[in-house]
Amino acid sequence: MLIDQSSDQGSPVGESALKILTLHREVLVDQVKNTQCILDNLLSSGFVCNEDVEIIQRCTTKTDQVRKILELVQSKGEEASAYFIHILHEAYDAFIDLRPWFKDIDYKPSEFVQQLPVVNTDPISKYCEKLRHDLGRDTRFITSYSQREETRLEELYTDTQMEILNESNESQGYLENLDDLIGEKGVFNQDAETIFVTGDAGVGKSIMLQKLQNLWSKRELDTRAKFFFKFRCRMFSTFKETDEISLKDLIFKHNCYPDMDPDNEVFSYILRFPETVIFTFDGYDEIHSDFDLSNLPEVVSPEERTHPLLVLMNLLCGKLLKGSLKVLTARTGTEVQNRVVRKRVILKGFSPNHLQRYTALHFPDREHLALVTVQLDASPHLGGLCSIPLFCWIIFKSFKHLQSVYSDIDLPGSCVTLTSVFLLLSEVFLSRSSPPGLLKRSTRCTADTFRAGGQVLTAYTHLALLGMVENRFVFQQEDVTSCGLEEDDLQIGYIRPVSQYDGCGSAATFEFLHITLQSFLAAFALVLDKDSDPSEILKFFAQCEYRKRSGFPCASCLGRSQPRDKDPFQTNAHLQFLNLFLCGLLSKPNRSLLEQLVPPLLLKKKQSLLKTYLSNSVKLHLRSLPRYKSEFEGTKVHAMSTFVWMVRCIFETNSEDVARLAAKGISGDYLKMAFCNIFSADCSAINFVLHHYSKSIGVDMDNNNISDYGVKQLRPSFSKMTVVRLCVNQITDCSIEVLAEELIRYKVVKTLGLYKNQITDAGAKLIGQIIEECPRIHTLNMWGNAIGDKGAEAFAEAMKNHTSLTNLSLSANEITSEGGRYIAEALKNNSSLHIFWLIGNKISDEAASDLSEAIKMNRALTHIMLIDNQFSVHGAKVLAEGMSHNTTLKEINLKGNLVSEEEEKHFKAEPRLRFH
Repeated sequence: MLIDQSSDQGSPVGESALKILTLHREVLVDQVKNTQCILDNLLSSGFVCNEDVEIIQRCTTKTDQVRKILELVQSKGEEASAYFIHILHEAYDAFIDLRPWFKDIDYKPSEFVQQLPVVNTDPISKYCEKLRHDLGRDTRFITSYSQREETRLEELYTDTQMEILNESNESQGYLENLDDLIGEKGVFNQDAETIFVTGDAGVGKSIMLQKLQNLWSKRELDTRAKFFFKFRCRMFSTFKETDEISLKDLIFKHNCYPDMDPDNEVFSYILRFPETVIFTFDGYDEIHSDFDLSNLPEVVSPEERTHPLLVLMNLLCGKLLKGSLKVLTARTGTEVQNRVVRKRVILKGFSPNHLQRYTALHFPDREHLALVTVQLDASPHLGGLCSIPLFCWIIFKSFKHLQSVYSDIDLPGSCVTLTSVFLLLSEVFLSRSSPPGLLKRSTRCTADTFRAGGQVLTAYTHLALLGMVENRFVFQQEDVTSCGLEEDDLQIGYIRPVSQYDGCGSAATFEFLHITLQSFLAAFALVLDKDSDPSEILKFFAQCEYRKRSGFPCASCLGRSQPRDKDPFQTNAHLQFLNLFLCGLLSKPNRSLLEQLVPPLLLKKKQSLLKTYLSNSVKLHLRSLPRYKSEFEGTKVHAMSTFVWMVRCIFETNSEDVARLAAKGISGDYLKMAFCNIFSADCSAINFVLHHYSKSIGVDMDNNNISDYGVKQLRPSFSKMTVVRLCVNQITDCSIEVLAEELIRYKVVKTLGLYKNQITDAGAKLIGQIIEECPRIHTLNMWGNAIGDKGAEAFAEAMKNHTSLTNLSLSANEITSEGGRYIAEALKNNSSLHIFWLIGNKISDEAASDLSEAIKMNRALTHIMLIDNQFSVHGAKVLAEGMSHNTTLKEINLKGNLVSEEEEKHFKAEPRLRFH
């Protein structure tokens, strides 16, 4: 405690403020930059006079002014010194660099000094407070169904999985929280300033940024940034080709202006200290531009005006405000060159644990929570859909609304499609426009709801289609009016007003609740259209062909990769969703509903056109897939991400004929779907096609986002899989239970790949059963799990007398010497294993003699990989002695163990023992 002013004596006890100022004078002179705020408060509280202030202000430098202030307050005694320290503490943003110092000295103000007011008169601090206030207000609530409903962010926000990628897009683990997002973890390019976050539609990119902004506004984000500016990238599509803006105007006009800053101190501070600024740019893939900016001169002056898109590019490239931190989000598939990326993060949606927490927040009533939990557990496909936060929110909110209206409502069943989820949302929107009843209704008639709201629905679909045709996500008031929407219709919930795009604070523009909802309604417009030729329903399919793009094409420092006639910003994800919803709306299960809205003959014609087109497209697409012969695995078919979109569309159509056609078209022995951005709910679609495949097939689904929900959906297809590769897919022991049950039942598996998942010793015991019961299995990869010594014991028991297992990896599995001894005992009896990978464990000299004995007895092993373990030169000698009795073994690799270069020379006589 610095000072404890006694109510009786008024005298301080403990370390005095005078002493603190003397001891820490050097720190204060170095760190205190704002003297005006200190002088204003000392003057208003009567500790100094106007003459004192004038004398101090005559000093030419800030450091000299600080020295003078310190001399002055110390000369005036303990109370003035204590109040000086209190000013530094209370004027938070004016002296933010002193926060660590206050923590170091364990500052606790006395009751006396706390009674003295402190007013932060620093214009920079006042602007920071204004920013925090505005950002806190704007991010406090989550967008809900209508403008009348509000849900607090803190009441419903749940973290999602945030995977870190390196410069080669390889997984580097997961971030724990949003502090890690802007921190150093996962940084691979220290010279860059942009954190690039990608993820599928609805995975939670926008709400993650909202939470980040909200934490900063409440000073709960671990950062020393004083300024936080947020932007939606789609606003850059609203500018005209002739529009110009400076960096200064872009920041202030589209966030907020400083008050009482005639000397431009705030912007000058931002330019001097760009490291105190964080920008967020949400939805880079939503920028649409027909402008040719290549001929515009580059502008690197913050005051000079140029086209807003060029300002954005120069910000992201670091040509403007170099040193500031940028967080940029985009949909999966949007590419940005590594030279401007500081860190790559991909959002993967809810894990099962995240989903449990989110469900509990939605359903505080225990009875409802139990009902929902049971239904999620009973339907892996529904659980998979709910792993995407947007879809989960729609399902839960729709369920809660319909449950409040009707007496007997359950969650959607196991055959739910994405189209049915958005139809459910529309039913809720349209039912909200009807006057509420006092009692719950006993029956629910979806067709009646859509018929009653048909006029409003049609108007919204016209607006959505207008946006898709013109590649727009932001609409003016005249657009809304021209589609037949009136003021009352805007309360239903499909669209919301957004004021930030015009920069003037007025609700001049509108956007749909989510871009995926706009895609759904645009597809609905094509189905409802009675005037155009039926073939118009196919107009967007041609625009969704696969082509690789590079981001930032406008920035000359990064190069251009698109011809001039292609929109360099355009991504096709929203059009792919449009086509997917078209397939779902025209599916057989939705026929009875749509016949209430569209003439049956016209509907039938559109269904026939779509089925024919889809069938032909499936044939063409499958013929175009890369194929190559493999010596051991037959013909390999390499699927692209568009293959997954095709499978999704087939699933939405619910057409067994098209699924059968797709299965026949695969015509290979091995289907490679690695890195195809498959998430758990897609597994139902993949299974829908694969169950029509007539023979056995190998399936590689490495590096996707399948999770336990996806594995459960694939259950029917495991009967024909000779290769099961599910590496890097966040699967746990729950998935291994499914695999053990199915693979042991059919006994056809030959290769099992499970590296970099979340499997423990419990899962290892089940995999041991798979090894014992499946006589054809020859390759098993468990690299990067957490099976430990108990898991190693289970594997050892399983492989003792196995006759076909030739290649086994238990690398990076937290195995110690105890597990090493179990493995050694098994190797004495195993006669099939050729290559054994044990890299990155904790096996040491304690297991060396056991392994040496096993090496003497084993005549099958050719390679033992013990890189990055804990063997010393003694353990290496023991292993070398065992090798002297074995002529079959070609290599034991001890690179990265505890053997020095000098000690390595002792093993020149045994070249098979390698250290490099």
